[in-house]
Amino acid sequence: MTHAPGTTGAQHPALPADSPGPHSRRLGLIAVVATFGGLLFGYDTGVINGALAPMKDDLGLTAFTEGFVVSILIFGAAIGALVGGRLSDRYGRRHNILMLAAIFALGTIGCVLAPSWQVLALFRFILGLAVGGASATVPVYLAEVSPYERRGSLVTRNEVMIVSGQFAAFVINAIIFQLWGEHDSVWRFMLLVAVAPAILLFVGMLRMPESPRWLSSQDRESEALAVLKQVRSPERAEAEMAEVRALAEEEKLAQTGGWADLAVPWIRRLLLIGIGLGVFQQFTGINSIMYYGSQLLEDAGFSAEAAILGNTLFGLASVLGISVGILVMNRVNRRTMLLGGFGLTTSFHLLVGLAALLMPDNSVKPHALLVFAVLFVFSMQGTIGPLVWLLLAEIFPLKIRSFAMGVCVFCLWMANAGVAFGFPPVVSSVGIAPTFFIFAGLGVFALIFIATSVPETRGVTLEQFEDTFKAAHAEKG
Repeated sequence: MTHAPGTTGAQHPALPADSPGPHSRRLGLIAVVATFGGLLFGYDTGVINGALAPMKDDLGLTAFTEGFVVSILIFGAAIGALVGGRLSDRYGRRHNILMLAAIFALGTIGCVLAPSWQVLALFRFILGLAVGGASATVPVYLAEVSPYERRGSLVTRNEVMIVSGQFAAFVINAIIFQLWGEHDSVWRFMLLVAVAPAILLFVGMLRMPESPRWLSSQDRESEALAVLKQVRSPERAEAEMAEVRALAEEEKLAQTGGWADLAVPWIRRLLLIGIGLGVFQQFTGINSIMYYGSQLLEDAGFSAEAAILGNTLFGLASVLGISVGILVMNRVNRRTMLLGGFGLTTSFHLLVGLAALLMPDNSVKPHALLVFAVLFVFSMQGTIGPLVWLLLAEIFPLKIRSFAMGVCVFCLWMANAGVAFGFPPVVSSVGIAPTFFIFAGLGVFALIFIATSVPETRGVTLEQFEDTFKAAHAEKG
């Protein structure tokens, strides 16, 4: 396997240092505003956890309609990722995020006012389109406005906001239920909270710039340079613009941009790597915990009340894990962190399975399972979770970056749907231990895939990585 140079994180010799200044504060503000898309992603996927019980009573959901209402958002997200990537390539990253903010608000209000489960499902699907579009667009936008030295930490902020949104949903649901739990429509208040960040995202993005790399791909060179000067020192902006311009010219000659590019072996290889990363991220089973954590803990032996409390620990572990991950993201190579992350999650899968299989049924057993599951969530969200999103935003050529991201995130969401649908019946039929042994087996395959296929991207610009990977793999097919 040939890796990109500069994996030690050394300064790129052709570019001046990314010195601090007013442009650094501007870049930080852009990251804060854009990642409200991640916050909405997290809240809208997590809020159903606490809202489902009162929603079921209020709308008379059956087992089938309950599953349909929950899962329809996932399918909407898969489609939204695929379509959102194409729209982002055609109309721009900023334009896409503005549109997604409006769809978030529309979908949320529609869910809040839904008179029946059919209407609720329709607007949950619309929300899913926004969730998927945000998952494919925001990381690319952040990667393209960031200097390569800070790209890891800035792109990872989106994952921080995703897990923070999920945790916020768990906490806000608990608070609202305590205040208005006697009302049949309490679930509507839980969902309504998401309107506020949607409005903030829309208003904030009106004042944010477009991606300089997308502008360059549209031959809007002066605008691209003006944006770079907002988020870089003048010397760095000029030097970086020269690299962007040179690569854009090469890509025009190569006629990159869509499905036809899959005929190019090195691009097809990158797409398969991206799909593998997305699928294996979901096959860790992280969303089996985030969607069904309370049910899993009850099956392990906790009371219903204790299971709800334990479920909030999963949300807290997510936030703490990603917080630790972002601190070390730019200090450790991507491949090293991925291999370590899958090693940890696979180990905790085995520990959960062995505890469920071998420990006697006493008061210690459920607490042991909780500890191992919390450590699994912490490990996954501190390594695999953010790194996969970061790598997907880094590895693809400019002209197909959002298109390829959309394809990969579509596959990621479909794997998510498979885990979400499969986890409850598998646990019910074979038990906790065999289910987590399956996850451990998938983790071994993931380790082999990363060791043999995934390239290193740390310490190089997006353009340098592309140039190096293309040179190394163009003739391999």
